[in-house]
Amino acid sequence: MGPRLSILVLAGVSLLNAACRNDAPGGRTPTVVWRTLGSWSGRGPMQTEPFISDTGALRLRWETSHEVAPGTGVFRVTVHSDVSGRSLVLAVDARGLGRDTTYVNEDPRSFFLAVESANLDWT
Repeated sequence: MGPRLSILVLAGVSLLNAACRNDAPGGRTPTVVWRTLGSWSGRGPMQTEPFISDTGALRLRWETSHEVAPGTGVFRVTVHSDVSGRSLVLAVDARGLGRDTTYVNEDPRSFFLAVESANLDWT
């Protein structure tokens, strides 16, 4: 089995420099900083533990590997509300090997991820 990989869920935090006076010429631009909220990996289905996003902005970086037979791998990640348990958005729906980054914008709250996977390892 290869190295342990994990789905990274990062929350976007917008930092604004709110000073009483503006010493720099022109306006200031906000900076987005992502912080890690969780990291998971596996083979087969899984439900993550809950995590809180203060902004509701999520960035999911994912990768699939070690597909059993070409074209048979399935990987889906659904974002759920941890309060109600309801499904909010299908964030990833992939077949076969791949990697990508998905962005989700929801209201700030506690979330969990439901992973559906078959015939491959996922990060």
